[in-house]
Amino acid sequence: MSVVLTRPRQEAERWAGRLRARGHASLVLPLIEIAPPPDLQPLRAAAADLARYRAVMFVSANAVQGFFGVAGGFDGPRAWAPGLGTRDALRAAGVPPERIDTPAPDAGQFDSESLWQQVQGQLHAGERLLLVRGGDGEGRSQGREWLAQQLAAQGVTVDTVVAYIRRCPSWGEEERALARRAAADGSLWLFSSSEAAANLAALLPGQSWAGARALATHPRIALAVRTLGFGDVRESRPALEDVVASIESVG
Repeated sequence: MSVVLTRPRQEAERWAGRLRARGHASLVLPLIEIAPPPDLQPLRAAAADLARYRAVMFVSANAVQGFFGVAGGFDGPRAWAPGLGTRDALRAAGVPPERIDTPAPDAGQFDSESLWQQVQGQLHAGERLLLVRGGDGEGRSQGREWLAQQLAAQGVTVDTVVAYIRRCPSWGEEERALARRAAADGSLWLFSSSEAAANLAALLPGQSWAGARALATHPRIALAVRTLGFGDVRESRPALEDVVASIESVG
């Protein structure tokens, strides 16, 4: 059984190496393409003005990499990370572990809701948070507003800056052929984004997924994959050990 990795290419290649080391074959078939925002000036300005923020929330590892691509350092604020990949990217960027806030290790999910359980008393009315996130193909801010809404309700000002853009990749006939084969040969598709499912529908319109199998790393993502038509959709926590255990349980 091959595992189809749908993350952006750099992440997918890294996961492919980890899975091969655990004895699992994989197919890298990215469904999201990552690129710098068309205008880097707002990101540079935010990175140069960190002293005004009590905390900075990075929505993903890509947000970390985009931010630290222009930032000269990270002195002062807390760094919020909703998932382990984001946490690891912050550590790799040189942020001290004691300044990083993440969901509890035993959290049912790694997302904004679980992160909020750890940080909700950290900021107070009149303070500011910088939300570093992705944007659409035009560079417009894009993402869930749940955590920003919780902060706003407490009187915290949330400023948003785009550190990268996400767009649907361009597929040639080779990628389409690989995807069609993986839809029917027992491969297990690994989804870590609802957007990836939407892009798959756009890249292969009319494709039947009734015989396809998928593993999703969040209930919202699982719902998107089921809506696409996958016949067998299972859920897993996003950490490598949990994903590997779920893969091996599928057989």
